[in-house]
Amino acid sequence: MLDLTGKKALVTGIANNRSIAWGIAQQLHTAGAEIGITYLPDDKGRAEEKVRKLTEPLTPSLFLPCNVQDDAQVTELFDTLQEKWGSFDILIHCLAFANRDDLTGHFSDTSRAGFDLALSVSAYSLVRLAQGAKALMSEGGNIVTLTYLGGVRVVPNYNVMGVAKAALEMNVRYLAAELGPQNIRVNGISAGPIRTLASSAIGGILDMIHHVEEVAPLRRTVTQTEVGNTAAFLCSDLASGITGQILYVDSGYAIMGM
Repeated sequence: MLDLTGKKALVTGIANNRSIAWGIAQQLHTAGAEIGITYLPDDKGRAEEKVRKLTEPLTPSLFLPCNVQDDAQVTELFDTLQEKWGSFDILIHCLAFANRDDLTGHFSDTSRAGFDLALSVSAYSLVRLAQGAKALMSEGGNIVTLTYLGGVRVVPNYNVMGVAKAALEMNVRYLAAELGPQNIRVNGISAGPIRTLASSAIGGILDMIHHVEEVAPLRRTVTQTEVGNTAAFLCSDLASGITGQILYVDSGYAIMGM
């Protein structure tokens, strides 16, 4: 039976009730894990208020700001984790961003700044968070990130985010190889397209979703809950022999050819 009782899980990337990270946090909580939440701070505090209210039913024991582009803030995050939790078991990485202008039109028009931003937030952030987490996963642990098929195949308008996801997936493999001797497993979930705040920036996202509904073997897209169930599985002892892998949760779409 899937049981995460006694485990402490830090979940990043919750923006609203459509976030895949929100679906994952709910399923980890249902499985018995103690939840910590990070949010992206803003000047007016609106993000904090929104995420705090949304996650109240999970009774998170930690609620902390984390802008992964601010190394000092990331360091402070793990200092607080060490102080409050001592150690923890699960890190959920659901962070990605690219300029909206870089998610339409020609890939060759991507600016240097836009390329650097997408790779920094969407790929390097996993490395930085794993760096902090490994010291606090004293009895082993699990790191799970979110990717998408656009990291291995060309998807119209996904552009620089596809390159970022490709880098993210390679990060999973290198981190799994490095951290395996510490009994820390690192895996990725490649979810099918879901209507979220992040995906809304991608040109033609609704066409992508409708295409999956027509072509995927299950003739539908997936839900945040289904992705959350997979994350909970990967973080449990039921998946004790799985690391360095990308699991597709996309109604079977990735297996299809013409």
